[in-house]
Amino acid sequence: MADQRLAPRPAYAREEGRATPAAAALAPPRAPRIAIVHEWLQVYGGSERVLEQLLRCFPVADLFAVVDFVPAKDRAFLQGRPVTTTFVQKLPGARRLFRHYLGLMPMAIEQLDLSGYDVVISSNHAVAKGVLTGPDQIHISYVHSPMRYIWDLQHQYLRQSQLGWGLKALYIRWLFNRLRLWDYASAQHVDHFIANSRYIARRVKKAYGRAASVIHPPVDVTEFTIGREKEDFFLLAGRFVPYKRADLVVRAFRDQPGRRLVVVGEGPEDARVRAAAQGARNIEFRGAVPKAELVRLMQRARAAIFAAEEDFGIAMVEAQACGTPVIAFGKGGARDIIATEEDAVPTGVLFDQQSVSAIAAALARFDSLAPDITPDICRANALRFSEERFRERIRAFVSDRVASGV
Repeated sequence: MADQRLAPRPAYAREEGRATPAAAALAPPRAPRIAIVHEWLQVYGGSERVLEQLLRCFPVADLFAVVDFVPAKDRAFLQGRPVTTTFVQKLPGARRLFRHYLGLMPMAIEQLDLSGYDVVISSNHAVAKGVLTGPDQIHISYVHSPMRYIWDLQHQYLRQSQLGWGLKALYIRWLFNRLRLWDYASAQHVDHFIANSRYIARRVKKAYGRAASVIHPPVDVTEFTIGREKEDFFLLAGRFVPYKRADLVVRAFRDQPGRRLVVVGEGPEDARVRAAAQGARNIEFRGAVPKAELVRLMQRARAAIFAAEEDFGIAMVEAQACGTPVIAFGKGGARDIIATEEDAVPTGVLFDQQSVSAIAAALARFDSLAPDITPDICRANALRFSEERFRERIRAFVSDRVASGV
């Protein structure tokens, strides 16, 4: 039976001065009115790539966000769409310090009036899923991750921020407690959750007690072409921040001088990562490089190596799109991306501990598997995560929920 909530309004024909339902019976169904809600718009990052594809899926949807400070030169991904923002946009210093208003964002997001829409799609890693919807609206939330810093990673965040005790530390702990209560409560009003990996689906279940379907985020695999001529080096690329554990990879290669490692990236952990090499001649630091050079390195490397626990791991897909095997820490999104020796056709190796010895063991396993891993196999694996595939799955998910009315 058709969903009455999404049926067209009666467009009665006039016959001898009286309205008849004839025209309504022949009129095509009205397309559902869709609102897309993002967190904050500042840069073109991972969640903005998802937003870009959501806008392509639903070209007449209206867009909402807590704030919008994307420079004019970087707004192409918004496809000319105007953005309705919250009162946080106008608070003092918001352009630079809007994250400092995190405590006000739950209230701000609830002030967005979405009552005129049939379907609301939130792109959530903080507060977007907290928009208010009614019983005749469908709210679908695509979750990049629950707020890590208020849930399972709170203690790690407080340590790294040197917030042991004191007035500021007490305020942050109080704020996180309030945010956890709101975050859980707001999750109960979402009709359907989508997670970007099985790992995030488990985090959604743990934090909110809700099941989530999995639709992997879009990766522009067309930007990364296959490389068939491999050279004798491994590639470590990424931002040097604590959770990436780049220092472990460097130390593992320092202990194996017969293996060559090329390191690309920079960040607050730069000095620590370089110190881990201790002058090893088999490790080459390139710093930050242009994207074209990074792609060439991905194409030529024997394998790309990652030691982080990632929510998903777009860089792993990009390496596979270049026809390159991946050696990665086997927790988080890597388990969705990499086919291992347990699969019929492997595309890389996973290690189960963030340690130098585990990385060394993974390198040895890779040596034995390498003859069976071809560039074409890696490339075919990466195509599972294409932008086209993402759009197909999102459209189908939304259509199915609209058709069923739940």
